[in-house]
Amino acid sequence: MTVVSAFLVPGSPLHFLRPDNPPWKPIIDGYERAARALAMSRPDAVLLYSTQWMAVLDALWQVRPHLTGLHVDENWHEFGELAFDIRVDVNLASACVEATKNAGITSKGVDYDQFPVDSGTIVACKLLDPDGRFPFVMAANNLYHDAATTTRMAEIAAGIARTQNKKVAVVGVGGLSGTVFRQGIAIEEDRIASESDDTWNRRVLGLIEKGETQQVNDISAAYAEEARVDMGFKHLAWINGAIGGRYFGARVHGYGPAYGGGAAVVEFKL
Repeated sequence: MTVVSAFLVPGSPLHFLRPDNPPWKPIIDGYERAARALAMSRPDAVLLYSTQWMAVLDALWQVRPHLTGLHVDENWHEFGELAFDIRVDVNLASACVEATKNAGITSKGVDYDQFPVDSGTIVACKLLDPDGRFPFVMAANNLYHDAATTTRMAEIAAGIARTQNKKVAVVGVGGLSGTVFRQGIAIEEDRIASESDDTWNRRVLGLIEKGETQQVNDISAAYAEEARVDMGFKHLAWINGAIGGRYFGARVHGYGPAYGGGAAVVEFKL
């Protein structure tokens, strides 16, 4: 089996920077459980897609062997810096660039010193792989790509891993409901912004837990519109593409707010 584990995780830096805040602790606890599951699956590389790495011209892939630096989130800078140290599977990533080009998806590799790595990628890498055990293959969220294109990119990436005889984990980094508080709040009082958003989030997570893949697909568009889901839920499309849309259920390791938005750590049963 090429894909040995799959996870849907949030990319907000809030949970990482203030893990002591009670409303955010379920996400941190969930990340810890997901990190153990990832380590136990022993992938050769991790295929990661973050909604916060935004592109507009091409499908971008990181091909720099080692990314290090400090990042300050553009929205939550008052909470502190994010240090990162990420290894990249350049061979696999470069092959993904060429394969997506051949599939008609304009693509290029990114290889720049001090490239501005996004918060979602940093948070997911640090919390899922705190010891830096695994190399990553990171794809950008092209704002003009729909879910079908995103699914196809992940499908291609998993296929290339198969040809290279590599086992991979797949990670989709993004939020659930997207309504955030626009006024300042006491972070210890954070909650999902509306009852409707919370209901939608729990409904979709419940279907994913039960492995109701067709029902999830059928309501994803309505969910994205009604709950303003982060980037139309393309991070789930990434996971679906890599695993062929087949999972037998999932475990929600953590669910909670991200300044009004919805966040969850989900491990798929493959």
